[in-house]
Amino acid sequence: MTDQAILSAKGLTKRFGALTVVEDVSFDVGRGEVLGILGPNGAGKTTLFNLISGDLAANSGELSLDGSPLRAEPPFKRCKRGIGRTYQVPQPFGAMTAFENLLVPAMMSARMSEAEANDHCAEVLRDCGLLPYANTAAGSLTLLNRKRLELARALAGRPKLLLLDEIAGGLTEAEGAELVGLVRRVRDQGVTIIWIEHVLHALMAVANRVMVLNFGVKIAEGTPDAVMQDAEVQRVYMGIEA
Repeated sequence: MTDQAILSAKGLTKRFGALTVVEDVSFDVGRGEVLGILGPNGAGKTTLFNLISGDLAANSGELSLDGSPLRAEPPFKRCKRGIGRTYQVPQPFGAMTAFENLLVPAMMSARMSEAEANDHCAEVLRDCGLLPYANTAAGSLTLLNRKRLELARALAGRPKLLLLDEIAGGLTEAEGAELVGLVRRVRDQGVTIIWIEHVLHALMAVANRVMVLNFGVKIAEGTPDAVMQDAEVQRVYMGIEA
């Protein structure tokens, strides 16, 4: 898979003082693949995303995108290289409308013309169920719609690698099914996805492969069925003793 990997991580380690949050984690993500990341709270999942997006710098290890090292590039440069992400806690531009929030990544990251960005952003809002709120200030949206906006903003930049951080949390069963359909459509358009999620049925419906972290260490990796049958994963993630 390494030759075809869109993202390659080798020996990623992140420490905060004496606390090691991500320890010697290596993995590849194939082009067009959906990699699910599981683990209990505090496992280092979001920290791993922060290393990929450039929000944090690793203490050691290497990251490359399309075979080119990411080095110390800040988040805005990684966005322009095709990395989009959502945050577990939505972070919209509160005083701007939902539509204006999408124009920023469409024009700055994807470098679209204004006319192209207008059409693209309207389509993304429609796909994410937000078109009726296009002219609503993002700060006045409900939490659920801010989570949808978080996904829409990531998609507006036309990423080739999309990092999804627990976007299914707080959704009803029907909304979750709608989200799974949207993620499938994004995948079918050729976007590679890494998805952190606690809503297992949503993740398992889409992921080709799953990686499990515990206290910053990778403890399992493989197909969803194989990983969920792993005794250590069952013990750590589901509290099932052998």
